[in-house]
Amino acid sequence: MGALLVIMFVVFVAIGVPISFALGVVSFTGIMAMPAIPNTVVFSKMFNGMNSFTLLAVPLFILAANLMNEGEITEKLIDCCNALVGRFRGGLAYSNVLVSMIFAGISGSSQADTAGVGKIFIPSMEKQGYDKGTSVGVTAASSTLGSIIPPSITMVVYSGIANVGTGALFMTGLVPGILLGLAMMLVIKMYSKKKNFPQCAPVKVKEILRLVFQSLPALLTPIILIGGIVSGLFTPTESAAFACVYALLVGIFFYKTIKIKNLPRILIETMKLSSLSLFALATANALGELLSYYQLNVIVQGFFANMPGGKLVFLLVVVAFFMFVGTFMDAVPAMILFVPIILPAATSLGISPIILGLIIVVTLALGLVTPPYGLCLLIASSISGITIEDAFKGTMPYFLSSLAVLLLMILMPDLWLAIPKAIFPGLF
Repeated sequence: MGALLVIMFVVFVAIGVPISFALGVVSFTGIMAMPAIPNTVVFSKMFNGMNSFTLLAVPLFILAANLMNEGEITEKLIDCCNALVGRFRGGLAYSNVLVSMIFAGISGSSQADTAGVGKIFIPSMEKQGYDKGTSVGVTAASSTLGSIIPPSITMVVYSGIANVGTGALFMTGLVPGILLGLAMMLVIKMYSKKKNFPQCAPVKVKEILRLVFQSLPALLTPIILIGGIVSGLFTPTESAAFACVYALLVGIFFYKTIKIKNLPRILIETMKLSSLSLFALATANALGELLSYYQLNVIVQGFFANMPGGKLVFLLVVVAFFMFVGTFMDAVPAMILFVPIILPAATSLGISPIILGLIIVVTLALGLVTPPYGLCLLIASSISGITIEDAFKGTMPYFLSSLAVLLLMILMPDLWLAIPKAIFPGLF
């Protein structure tokens, strides 16, 4: 029966059935095949899986990102970053990465980053003379930082699954997220002369200071959110709610760009986007229950316990596995399904659940730019109007630079725990 369910899932994904429906149908079919288990288990697991205060952060961070885009706060950030780095060759590409790093500290969502930042940067880069592949590649690749630099929706979900401190996980992802951004900038530097990237005229210091002041509310948001979480002032979910209120107030009173009449439309868009992730998460919970009946976690733990190579080989296998999963599945259902299976094996090898979470989150973030399912790649390519194949070719250099940083995380896993150990000594 297990083999039949796997084949059914693969066929559904291959013919284009949405991943949430594929997970749900496979779960229901598998439970129906077990006479001793009532079919209502599927629905109870779906509802119980959603009954989480932590998961409330998912729609709230999406709402915060939508309010940022509606309030033209994203545009203010872009103008500020362009003024700072636009004078260099490839300045608009550098600015693209820099904006994504800042936006990541506000929205927690890679997809929101691609949609909000991409619709401005991709046409601007193409108009300035960048080829379509580079415009899409830089935008899609840098958008993955939204899942890594805190606050991060995927980290919130992982912390709920693995029962680890969200604040500690956020702090673990801070330095690697910055390194990933710098690695992408290094690739831009290498290609800037080879492809003769354009550069903008220098901006006067007075104008830079004006733009920085204009962007100050947005620039302060990551500091307020991360500072509030680290200090214990509010939880990650409460920080997401704060980000919504903050973005709304800034948009209405500071920039005066959000109109009250537009709020229903913003809320409807948020519900549509949130429902995609949350319904997939619900059906993944149901499938997770089915997998537990087959004792898959025991089988996996036994497999890794007998594998030579210890921690290093285990982490490399985890990266390879989630890289494959990320090509056809979103990060949230992937973690719901497989983290409970892999986590016991990791702890038995002495791997910190926080380090495991960092590596899984980064790997699944890279899955957002790998075809055929990579959502960031799909969004960016649709903005530019190029094929997925051409988009992935443009993304490849930046993808490989991120892969190099991920390898560094695997080789020196304890290095990334330095900041959370200093801030949260009681957790270690």
